[in-house]
Amino acid sequence: MTEHKKSTGPNIPNYFKFINGALAGCGATVFCQPIDVIKNRMQLSGEGGKKKEHKSSLHAVANIVKNEGPLALYDGFSANIARQIFYTGTRLGVFQISSDLFKSKGYSGFGPQTVSGILAGLTASIIACPTDVALVRMTSDRRLPEAQRRKYKHVIDAIFRMAKEEGILTLWTGVVPTVTRAVCGNVTQLVTYVQAKEHLVKHEYMKDGTGLHFVCSLIAGFVYAFSTTPMDVAKTRMQTMKTINGKPEYKGMFDVWSTIVKKEGVYALWKGFGPYYFRIAPNTVLLFVFSEQLTKLYKKYVLKDSSAGGGF
Repeated sequence: MTEHKKSTGPNIPNYFKFINGALAGCGATVFCQPIDVIKNRMQLSGEGGKKKEHKSSLHAVANIVKNEGPLALYDGFSANIARQIFYTGTRLGVFQISSDLFKSKGYSGFGPQTVSGILAGLTASIIACPTDVALVRMTSDRRLPEAQRRKYKHVIDAIFRMAKEEGILTLWTGVVPTVTRAVCGNVTQLVTYVQAKEHLVKHEYMKDGTGLHFVCSLIAGFVYAFSTTPMDVAKTRMQTMKTINGKPEYKGMFDVWSTIVKKEGVYALWKGFGPYYFRIAPNTVLLFVFSEQLTKLYKKYVLKDSSAGGGF
């Protein structure tokens, strides 16, 4: 296996890797929250064969701003911040710690990185699933008829009300597609980013720096978005489904997919891919740029190593 010089090194404490991931995720969310709202609305548009509410991403933006006001683009913001703290903080922390552990045992390269990505996605998605359910419901609440709206005040209110009114297991609604997407997403995003970075530096196409981080993030974002859109659509449908005559609308992820293909066509599995990618691309860029820069600042001001770069 190839040896990779990881710039964070052994002097970066493990707790910082979790904090770094959480802060980087929150920073990216401040800019990307409106795209998340649009993505969720697009995935729910035309559900069950109904007439589509939004013809395109731009049409969705125009409809939301016109009918609900510009602040609707930040619906569920508190839930998204909570999700970044638990999900992004955990997945970046676990990925880096696991990768470092493999390296300390003499293993590096694609294989150990893939295993680390799977472990990171599995752990983070289970821990953060309640905030994910709250986020999806809060970002799509305004599209429901007035009588059916849940009107959560914030993420804490959403979580407590779901547990009280629908049972605590509701907080893990859609956990199978959530975990599946997270595992696939972490492998494609994190491993693609690291592999692209190693390849471009090794062959001297680019030098380590913000430009390199930007290019690698775009590559990782595309691979991540394309591979996980069907899972994200299933997750969104399951987390917003209603119970009809005592039975949930969907039995599981595969039932969602079969229903979509039957009523809306196979391409509907990639419904919302545009806003999803345009959420993933800037989010991935901001996430890794923030993460690299925060690591660089930590090394400079805490470890007193001004010669060190970032590192992921």
